[in-house]
Amino acid sequence: MTAAITLSTLRAMKKRAEKFATLTAYDASFAAILEAAGVEVILVGDSLGMVVQGHSTTVPVTIDEMIYHTRCVRQGSANTLLMADMPFMSDATPALALANAARLMKEGGAQVVKLEGGAVIVDTVRLLSERGIPVCGHLGLLPQSINKLGSYRVQGRDEASAQCLLEDARLLEAAGAELLLLECVPATLMKAVSEQSKVPVIGIGAGADCDSQVLVLYDLLGITRGKRPAFSKNFLEDCGSIEAAVAEYVRQVKAGEFPAAAQIIA
Repeated sequence: MTAAITLSTLRAMKKRAEKFATLTAYDASFAAILEAAGVEVILVGDSLGMVVQGHSTTVPVTIDEMIYHTRCVRQGSANTLLMADMPFMSDATPALALANAARLMKEGGAQVVKLEGGAVIVDTVRLLSERGIPVCGHLGLLPQSINKLGSYRVQGRDEASAQCLLEDARLLEAAGAELLLLECVPATLMKAVSEQSKVPVIGIGAGADCDSQVLVLYDLLGITRGKRPAFSKNFLEDCGSIEAAVAEYVRQVKAGEFPAAAQIIA
């Protein structure tokens, strides 16, 4: 990859109905592999709390840890668009979110910050957007809310919750969100959100009718401890190296081959 990927790049790809690939990374070495394979967006996810730190949830991750890992990833990927999660309660108020998002960009090198939630974070998204901080809104399954949800389960299955999610997506976009990410929702709901949204939409466990897919890198490599999410796929099984596995993921996402039927929630 030679040209730097920007939000304008992603918007142009959406307009051309050209899919882009997103993956998580937490260090410079893996970031370099992802960039060389043609991944357009690297997400420094607070999933590092589970796959790197060994916690059972993402809740313990701190803003300082997110800044550290984001900075590491930036060192390995000069041209990939770099997105970082705002960890649990780092965006509890709009003012706090502004301060922490600014740190992720200034100290970590992030170009986009990702926030979990719908209507409740609209004021925060609007403030960040007005101050020049690009935002990705995360809807559907919200891992930071696991203690309230009780389990990692599909969201938006009934009509009322599906309509609520559609409205949340509309509100976030109107507030200035540059990207949306939907996790663990039915494929029909993902399609509806993608069709109504002018901004690029990224999916994980949410069907193929969107502009990009994202996976946790450790799931893609089959090295996640415990049960792997049903929507994921071990790309390393049929490839001879990590580099080949990542490249195959990129190819399948861009060709519309991943997710296949086995990874799609009805």
